[in-house]
Amino acid sequence: MKTKSYEIDMCNGPLTGKLLKFTVPLMLSGILQLLFNAADIVVVGHFAGHQALAAVGSTGSLINLLVNVFIGLSIGTNVLVANYTGAHQEKAVSETVHTSILLSLLCGTFLIFFGIILAKPLLSLMGTPDDVISQATLYMQIYFVGMPATMLYNFGAAVLRATGDTQRPLYFLFAAGIINVVLNLIFVICFHMGVAGVATATVISQCVSALLVLRCLLHETGCFKLYLNKLHIHKDKLVQMIRIGLPAGMQGAIFSISNVLIQSSINSFGSVAMAGSTASSNLEGFVYTSMNAFYQACLSFTSQNLGANKKERINKILITCEILVFFVGLIMGNVAYFFGDRLLHIYSSDPEVIRFGLMRMQVICTVYFLCGMMDVLVGSLRGLNYSIIPMIVSIVGVCGLRILWIFTIFQWHRSLFILYLSYPVTWLGTAVAHLICFIIIRKKLDERKHYELGN
Repeated sequence: MKTKSYEIDMCNGPLTGKLLKFTVPLMLSGILQLLFNAADIVVVGHFAGHQALAAVGSTGSLINLLVNVFIGLSIGTNVLVANYTGAHQEKAVSETVHTSILLSLLCGTFLIFFGIILAKPLLSLMGTPDDVISQATLYMQIYFVGMPATMLYNFGAAVLRATGDTQRPLYFLFAAGIINVVLNLIFVICFHMGVAGVATATVISQCVSALLVLRCLLHETGCFKLYLNKLHIHKDKLVQMIRIGLPAGMQGAIFSISNVLIQSSINSFGSVAMAGSTASSNLEGFVYTSMNAFYQACLSFTSQNLGANKKERINKILITCEILVFFVGLIMGNVAYFFGDRLLHIYSSDPEVIRFGLMRMQVICTVYFLCGMMDVLVGSLRGLNYSIIPMIVSIVGVCGLRILWIFTIFQWHRSLFILYLSYPVTWLGTAVAHLICFIIIRKKLDERKHYELGN
């Protein structure tokens, strides 16, 4: 049964404490999700060799490319549910919940076939080395069998986040994470299944987390309760979800295109460099997901306050989130780099793999807070129901500049250091552009409010 203790009143009272109450469970949830992949990488790195490690790691950007458009639609769910909750429109909340859950299952089913068919051709286009591609293909094909569960969990968790409930998704992921780690060890060490084993363990754990979220929604009370016999696509809610979520998903997919190009460039340095980058990237993920919690908080808090017509709190939400994400990113990123040698040993004992990993961490982790601050601005803009503007700015500022960097500066001086430098340069430039957009949009909202009051 739903209890009020899981909800957060986002529209009244001090912000900092409530933001931390929202973000801390979300940080831990994100970290647990990453542990799914970390467990895969650690197990194959130690028990199946660096080629298996490279195979699992090389699929990350491609998987994100294929699923980000659909994950983006769950952002539309988050914004809509939060807006309607703030406005106390219970019927609209219920319709959004039922539309979202059915949509998640349809998207997941489509992705099973899409991912399995396109796995090998796309890995080949990325220039995946011959000694890696067969294992990478197998990992991807098994991974995509679990897509309906992945989609169901993401859409269901988006509904809960919109109410401020970030605690129960944490509990669900904790249970699934333990199952994932145990099955990884059994499948790889006991049954010698290699990448097939870690992929199978991940799929099973995703099914567990999805079933727990589904059970949670079925036992809800009020407008958030899910009725299986009422699953239906409400056209008006679907259109709004697409309007808000599709640009976010497209942005994520295009981000992934630039990351695929970067991964292809990393691939050209060989499987050892790929393994080092994979291990470093996985460590960076723990910092990123902690910062991303503030993006989610800014999105949900801004959406609810917009729905409740409390626009005066929106600036405070943004400023508080920016301060918090700056300190979290600065501290966690630099601590990760300081202990980088030891942390990378978790993934591999090969000195060359560790050297390549430290090279990447030096460039990215030390200034990772820039990425967090950029994302928080995007969360504020999307919470204000502006999704196309941050998509365009991000595509031009991050993706476009990275692609330009790869074909110009990187070609002029082909080194991993120069390649990785494209990340902080594009974060800074894009953050400034998002800030300018936010100032313009807030001014328009204020002018509209004055006009409404005057009439």
